Amino acid sequence: MRIGRNRVLDTSGRTVRVRPLLLLLVMAGFLLIVAVTASGQVFLTTTDESGTLLNSAVGGDAAAVRSFVAMNLQLTDVAPGTLAPERATLLNAGIAALVTDDDILAAALLRPDGTLVAASVASPPARAAITPKLATAVAGKAVQAEMLSAADSAPLAPLAKPTVIREYLPIIDSGTVRAVAVVWRDATPILAQLDAIRTHTLLVIFGGAVASAVLVYIVFRGAQGRMTRQTRDLLEAARRDPLTGTLNHGALVEALARRIERARGDPALGTVGIALVDIDNFSLLNDTYGHAAGDTALQTLADLLDVHVPDEADVGRYGPDEFLVTVPAAGIAGLEKSIRTIRDALVDVSLRFDSSERLPLTVSVGIATFPANGEAVTALLATVCRTLDEAKGSGGDTIRMADASLPADDAIRFDILEGLVIAVDTKDHYTARHSEDVARYADFIAAQLGLEDSFRHALRRAGRLHDVGKIGIPDGVLRKPGKLTAEEYEIVKQHVALGDQIVRDLPDIELIRAGIRHHHERWDGDGYLTRLAGEEIPFVARILSVADAFSAMTTTRPYRKALSVDEAIRRLEDAAGSQLDERLVIAFVSGLRSAADPPLPGQDRRSSSPAAELWTPGSSSGTQVA
Repeated sequence: MRIGRNRVLDTSGRTVRVRPLLLLLVMAGFLLIVAVTASGQVFLTTTDESGTLLNSAVGGDAAAVRSFVAMNLQLTDVAPGTLAPERATLLNAGIAALVTDDDILAAALLRPDGTLVAASVASPPARAAITPKLATAVAGKAVQAEMLSAADSAPLAPLAKPTVIREYLPIIDSGTVRAVAVVWRDATPILAQLDAIRTHTLLVIFGGAVASAVLVYIVFRGAQGRMTRQTRDLLEAARRDPLTGTLNHGALVEALARRIERARGDPALGTVGIALVDIDNFSLLNDTYGHAAGDTALQTLADLLDVHVPDEADVGRYGPDEFLVTVPAAGIAGLEKSIRTIRDALVDVSLRFDSSERLPLTVSVGIATFPANGEAVTALLATVCRTLDEAKGSGGDTIRMADASLPADDAIRFDILEGLVIAVDTKDHYTARHSEDVARYADFIAAQLGLEDSFRHALRRAGRLHDVGKIGIPDGVLRKPGKLTAEEYEIVKQHVALGDQIVRDLPDIELIRAGIRHHHERWDGDGYLTRLAGEEIPFVARILSVADAFSAMTTTRPYRKALSVDEAIRRLEDAAGSQLDERLVIAFVSGLRSAADPPLPGQDRRSSSPAAELWTPGSSSGTQVA
């Protein structure tokens, strides 16, 4: 199967769209910072500019008032008492002159007690209200100004503008406030300038923000692209044979399972064809000339398969010297022809190593089809393996078509699964030993609970097969001597789904499938892949979880040494009710402490007898269970 460079596949072979979550979070945080910064900047700028503009306006009005005072005002005019009519006329005219500025709406001259001396309007009130700003101007001898609505500014006459600035300008002589000039100014020009300043500030900030956002986007898209490529390469490594670059055993089984599932669901697809291609005398070639010679033979055959099999075919290294080819219904007719073309091409191929003669390269091939030679993945593989054995048994260099009458009973199907366990053992000895231990511990828990034999039989099978999906995990991840990255952990988590796919077509397999798929769920719902919780988790998976946890803790791993039995038990008890089913933990721990023959780490897995030298209940030496 050709996999495009722009696709990322999970370990089950499905296309995964990598969502740039980090980019979205960073952009959201960036926009929030920009919004807060813009708001703060606009507030500070508006406050500063408002003060500047107000001071500028007040400064101009103060100069006009000083001119009025110099030209018109006498101390006697603001002294208590009644102002002479001619002086009142003169002062009113002088105050009215201030209003010639288009932005000044009204003006008045007040004594410190609020008594009106002169005003720019006709018939003003005799006394003005003592406002806080007026009192401050009189007491503090300082100019006071405030921006108010026309209704709140208490003018001498109705004002035509919605917002005004009211200014109190103290007139001081010999250190004493003798009078206060009050000016009502239109605030509209100042507000318009402030709006323009706010707009310009926002434009500058958001212009910079857009430029920064583009830069952040480019940087993070580049980083995301690199992460996507690394994830794709890592996931692809989980599916590829490192020598030939073709699909590995686990990926081939997945691909075949998907083809069969699609063929079942769509009558138009109908059938699936497979061919198992084996290099004749491969072991002898390896033994005589070394592994480099065997690698050359494998690569030569892989290159021919790549050239001659149909594009829609899935091709991969199924075993040490075997390649599996699977094709949909449309490719079945040409499958045998393609294989014969490859066989004929090998006639012209010769291998030569050191001082050897020219060596021939031949293959034996078994071909089978779904559903004629098997209605399940394991049954079809068992049939094609038997057909290949017949081809090899006839002398090799032979292509043999499967007989539809070949048996494919449950024992053969389970032998295929046992073969997968052996393949995992070849890849990672820990996984196979661990699976045997999990089966022993799980069976012990079932015995403590008095469960029936049929359930215990299935439970033991589930224990041995619970990690079979790890056949598709890259060696570098599976045996990494350190903490996994987030991407590596996501790959490891997929082994339960892959294991479920591998065994899904066996008859009466639901109990085992449940154990394989759900043994990493947690009692508190924080496990994977389905995040089931409590009794939603299948009973068989809950038992396997306890057994799996105990085995993982008491076995030396690439990234840590094994824990002692009593430390592992303590941690099991700590996990009861959160990670693990408390009832099952109690049953297991109680059995370890009281049973005459408890299963323990290090004992012979082929024997049911305990390793007494490690621990015996009540003994005074060795590892004790607290």
